[in-house]
Amino acid sequence: MRTFIVLLQKEFTQIRRNSFLPKLIVAFPVIVMLIAPLLMTMDVRNVNVAIVDLDRSTTSHRIVSHIKASEYLSFVGATAEFDLALRDLEKGKVDVIVQIPNYFERDMAVATAEKISITANAVNAIKALIGTQYLVQTIARTVVELRGEKSPNQLSELVTVQNRFNPTLNYRHYMIPALMIMIFILMCGFLPALSIVGEKETGTMEQINVTPVSRLTFILSKLLPYWITGIFVLTMAMIVAHLVYGLIPVGSVGLIYFGAVLFILIISGFSLTVANFSDTMQQTMFVMFFFIMIFMLMSGLLTPIDSMPAWAQKITFILPPRYFVDILRSVYLKGTSFAEQWYNFAALGVFTVIFNILAAVTYRKQA
Repeated sequence: MRTFIVLLQKEFTQIRRNSFLPKLIVAFPVIVMLIAPLLMTMDVRNVNVAIVDLDRSTTSHRIVSHIKASEYLSFVGATAEFDLALRDLEKGKVDVIVQIPNYFERDMAVATAEKISITANAVNAIKALIGTQYLVQTIARTVVELRGEKSPNQLSELVTVQNRFNPTLNYRHYMIPALMIMIFILMCGFLPALSIVGEKETGTMEQINVTPVSRLTFILSKLLPYWITGIFVLTMAMIVAHLVYGLIPVGSVGLIYFGAVLFILIISGFSLTVANFSDTMQQTMFVMFFFIMIFMLMSGLLTPIDSMPAWAQKITFILPPRYFVDILRSVYLKGTSFAEQWYNFAALGVFTVIFNILAAVTYRKQA
């Protein structure tokens, strides 16, 4: 125990004396949680819309006014020539063109009207898709209003929508738990591996290898400071999410910390395994970056797993972040209990055992 305490003091002293690392541990989670939710959003705004108004009726003017009033759409201008609007679309000045056909208002009242044409710049597929959806909703609302003014007794509310767990459909609430996991992966994945490989490069690892220090004592002394760092980072991220974005866990905070502890053990054990097979920091960084990119792209952090190809969905079952993503989002937004998430906790427990045994076995202490 005395040897373990001395080694642990050495690790904390190295962290404290490092001019950059303490600042990184404090500033990194705060900056990420402050800036990233503002940038990582699926909300599409400022969709530039040009109107080709061939009808020039009350209905077409009402459609234009609704587009001008939308907070997501930006009205660029109206013209009677489609080619002029198409030229602006090609130059990137316009994102979507709405063409209202001749006699649209008249035909809408007495017969089946010719459809309104929407032409979008699909280079940015997400902006084109969501922007056209905004336009369709805006035009539909305008038509419903006009019909309601003419025959108000014929309209009724046939559909009601209720958004559970995220009533405001705020994409930040969906992404903030994912950002916390990204911070875990970067802080508790890279730092332990770089610390161990750094000792290899400076030669101190060889000195430790000829001492009576046991394998378990050395590994624990290297990982424990970063386990504590992970819990500290999670606490700071939760505080920032509460103070800045008003996001408070609906479920048990203790359950969040329990899942975080398991995930920290997994990612630190994985990083130690990588470090055991690496001889230089460059090698460690490239290998860790490769796996971290897989973790981020295929575990449901950024894109839903259900949207992936079938073969990719099967691969996600061997990725530990997949299970922690589900735990964190479910507890944070839905307030689920341990009984409802037991399978995810069990999977994290299995990965914890596997990666830490692998880390212990691959560490070779040469006397």
